[in-house]
Amino acid sequence: MQTFTAMRAFIAQCPKTIALVTVTAAGLFGVQKWMAGGVCRSKASLEGKTVLITGGNTGIGKETAVDLAKRGARVILACRDMDRANKAAEEVKKRSGNDNVIVKKLDLASLQSVRQLAKDVLASEGRLDVLINNAGRCVMSCPKWQTEDGFEMQFGVNHLGHFLLTNCLLDLLKKSASSRIVTVSSLAHQRGQIYFDDIHQEKDYRPRKSYAQSKLANVLFTRELAKKLQGTGVTTYSLHPGIIRTELGRHFWPTMPLWKRVVYTPLMFLIKSPTEGAQTTIYCAVEESLQNESGLYYSDCAPKTAAPQGLDDEAAKKLWDLSASMVGLI
Repeated sequence: MQTFTAMRAFIAQCPKTIALVTVTAAGLFGVQKWMAGGVCRSKASLEGKTVLITGGNTGIGKETAVDLAKRGARVILACRDMDRANKAAEEVKKRSGNDNVIVKKLDLASLQSVRQLAKDVLASEGRLDVLINNAGRCVMSCPKWQTEDGFEMQFGVNHLGHFLLTNCLLDLLKKSASSRIVTVSSLAHQRGQIYFDDIHQEKDYRPRKSYAQSKLANVLFTRELAKKLQGTGVTTYSLHPGIIRTELGRHFWPTMPLWKRVVYTPLMFLIKSPTEGAQTTIYCAVEESLQNESGLYYSDCAPKTAAPQGLDDEAAKKLWDLSASMVGLI
């Protein structure tokens, strides 16, 4: 009773403070919910279907794996770090109640590793219903590194590795039709362009410029792939998952001025969690209404218009031919 009386007295003495705190809290809650974006409402079952997710051991890849495993899918986590992948697989099994989760080795910075994984999958799997090219999000704004094959790291991992993997698995995807290919791109594609005369950016390497090029390449790849797959029963989608609390910023966060990190840190709770960030990937993988759509770009579980450079069919074809030559497909 004394506590209740004290609370009433405090409210009576500080009505403006109480109102300000209440409005601020409500506003922050509203902003957080808005930032969380769309939610995949589909109840589609994936019983009897097989899904392969690259980089499914952390972040939105792992959350996607949990959701699709809950739907009954056989889930293959294709990852570089096998220790982390095995731990993630155990977590996915526990959270989903589905023990049909396996791990396979994949290093997207090595064309040999990509081919070996594809060979393994073709030999061991009777079907592949959904391929989710997710792992490229793990390489963002890194220093000027090269892949095993001498490609600029971000373009090599985010685009070329997935380009080769997808092409190597196309026959199995066609055999399993209707099937889907989902490629995780980024809003960063809006500030990207494809530097055909300096694809590895040896003349002017800037981490964010390179990342934007690789994410634009994801959008253009999806667009051209949809044309090549017309009539096969295989559909393809690219997407922006949102700004998410993951390990993605590990390369550029330490390079930011201290004052920016101080300002941005309190705002971190407003951005998407990995579960929220996985929703558009899941949507593109299972939403029934997308069965006859292909080549489009999505965000917050809805179709969005890609940047003008992401709609350039001539650039998409030119990039496809260049990529095929670089990975040895022609």
